[in-house]
Amino acid sequence: MKYTKEERAIIYLSAMSGKDYRSCVSLLLSSQDPATLITEEEDRRAAEYLSELRRRGIFAVTLASDDYPAALKQINDPPLLLYGAGRRELLSRKMFCIVGSRITPPWAEKIGKELSRTLSEQFVIVTGLAEGGDGAAIAGAIESGNLICVLPCGLGQCYPAAHAGLKERILQKGLLLSEYPPDTVAAKYVFHARNRILAGLSEGVLVLSAGERSGALITASRALDYGRDVFALPYNPGISRGEGCNELIKKGAFLVTDAEDILSVYGMESAPRGEEMPEGREGEIVTLLRSNGEMHAAQIATMLGMKIFEATAMLSSLELKGLAVKSGGNKYSAV
Repeated sequence: MKYTKEERAIIYLSAMSGKDYRSCVSLLLSSQDPATLITEEEDRRAAEYLSELRRRGIFAVTLASDDYPAALKQINDPPLLLYGAGRRELLSRKMFCIVGSRITPPWAEKIGKELSRTLSEQFVIVTGLAEGGDGAAIAGAIESGNLICVLPCGLGQCYPAAHAGLKERILQKGLLLSEYPPDTVAAKYVFHARNRILAGLSEGVLVLSAGERSGALITASRALDYGRDVFALPYNPGISRGEGCNELIKKGAFLVTDAEDILSVYGMESAPRGEEMPEGREGEIVTLLRSNGEMHAAQIATMLGMKIFEATAMLSSLELKGLAVKSGGNKYSAV
């Protein structure tokens, strides 16, 4: 694609001049035309840099680009330059962020995946590339292709490295974004900066899990700073991975148990889907789980007057049907 001289000037200043973010912003604010900030030689070098990006399958989006996300432009420290690979057209769509800690309970991952799948019918889902909450968001949205993953490193790198295969799947289906040059490796300080992009791109943020110091809470905090809606899954008291979620709800975040809790805030509805309640004892187990939340298999067996092996077999069947999820320690929750 072709870039204007104004775009090339921002690309040169951000990626090639050696100036830090504040210096670049100061220069841009002082000039009515960014194109006047670079020489012809610098413009030529910027064009060569863009040719190299194109060779690697990467495009650049600047504050001067027509498709720079409008929501991100509204925050107080928007990236001057974004690198992208994949479906560029997703940048012009409505976005919703789903995040969670790297250690997310299986039941919360299951719910997060289903929420992401449903929400991806109306929004582009925005998340990171980590395990846990990010992984659930990716799993739910990847088939639709309505998915943007923002990396804490350059697009030529992968963090975590174990997700290189997943990164390639996302590249084929959705869009990868980063504010860092392609060969930049992840550093500790970049995660907070990356989280502002997650929140800034999105109309709302859903937190699937969060301990007291989870990075997901930083994303939620940024979202509140930017006037975005914040949503959270509720947890039983005493579960460390849910303390952050419960605290968000106490402070006014929307409590979420299904996709309608989110869609209704934006005047939307999910596509209708018929749900068949299983018959017999399996139906009783589902009803019990939905009424009581997470329960041990032995507790379920006792309350329903069943043998423990009978309850365990039915719970396994319900897992296969997507109606229950095992959360460790032989405990189960309804989905």
